[in-house]
Amino acid sequence: MAVSVENLSKTYDDGHQVLKNVSFTVADGELACLLGPSGCGKSTMLNIIAGLLTPTDGDVTVDGKSVVGLPPKDRNVGMVFQDYALYPHMTALENVVFPLRVGSHKTAKAEAEKIARVYMDMTGIGELADKKPQDMSGGQQQRVSIARALVQRPKVLLLDEPLSNLDARLRLRIREEIRRLVKETGITTIFVTHDQEEAMSISDRIVLMNEGVVQQESTPQDLYCDPANLFVARFLGNPAINIYDMVFDGARRQFVDGPLRISLDALNAAQFRDGGEIADGAKYRIGIRPECLLATSNDIADVTPGEMPAASSADGLHHDSSFTVMIESVEMIGRYSVLHFNVGGTRSRSVVDTRMHIQSGRQLTFTVDYDGVFLFDEHGRRIR
Repeated sequence: MAVSVENLSKTYDDGHQVLKNVSFTVADGELACLLGPSGCGKSTMLNIIAGLLTPTDGDVTVDGKSVVGLPPKDRNVGMVFQDYALYPHMTALENVVFPLRVGSHKTAKAEAEKIARVYMDMTGIGELADKKPQDMSGGQQQRVSIARALVQRPKVLLLDEPLSNLDARLRLRIREEIRRLVKETGITTIFVTHDQEEAMSISDRIVLMNEGVVQQESTPQDLYCDPANLFVARFLGNPAINIYDMVFDGARRQFVDGPLRISLDALNAAQFRDGGEIADGAKYRIGIRPECLLATSNDIADVTPGEMPAASSADGLHHDSSFTVMIESVEMIGRYSVLHFNVGGTRSRSVVDTRMHIQSGRQLTFTVDYDGVFLFDEHGRRIR
């Protein structure tokens, strides 16, 4: 069932406006993430869809029908909470069965238990049927919570930061299981998180919010490769995008910041937005993804025999933007390393293959792959 949020606003009694004219659509069977920093309004949005809060203005429709005004029990929505919200005196089976024994879902006990066991097996907790929450790990409790939501066979599944209380390795495993379950059942799902890696790995679509406003709504790849504004570019990506405050030199047709030069003519003119005129002497903000600051092959050829060379033939590579810096520190992240250095007073990062064994204190020359260059005005609006 498709879910549509139309011009939704929420203002509390104290005058604080949490949501400001928010609109987005989640297609039937799609897994969408509401992503954003703490306080951006994503959990408020989820609670409005669930019927736990009432919007000030706007509408929420499920399968084309408005659900605003309907009590939660009549919306056919399943919800998974951050803290699991299991009944401590009940076993796992009793927790999963509970929604089938009350309200409009009331089912005979034997049939309810049969249905519950199907979903418990689906979520990998069949052997926990007789255990109580205090005897389960965090991951097991979360699976029970998910099974309890699915057993209602809801039209829409809502998950409010369901992985935030789990350790890193378990978070990875559970998020993979959630995506598998959602795709197996075909339930339209909205997943709230503040973790951009989580959102990008699990979702079909991301709705990125900040201060109660949707900044961009699209696929994970589109948000990363084509950010609508500076906030989106900064929020997505690890390591974070490099941002340089630059001035445009009209005579040389270059953006300049210390040793870094970005050629206007090397930027793809077809990607400029409306109103993207460039003024001589004006200040701009240039974003460059860390993977698009490339160590030149000459500089790394002598690091370690047999290692992978830097990419030196990328389509968007321009050696006229080369600069040389000293590597201040190296952060190893498994298969790749993050190089930290200073460019014109701006802390910067580049990503290289770990097998390069580059050490701090080394002088390296970098060049820019223009495919990962984004141009913003002083207010963070995207120009290119």
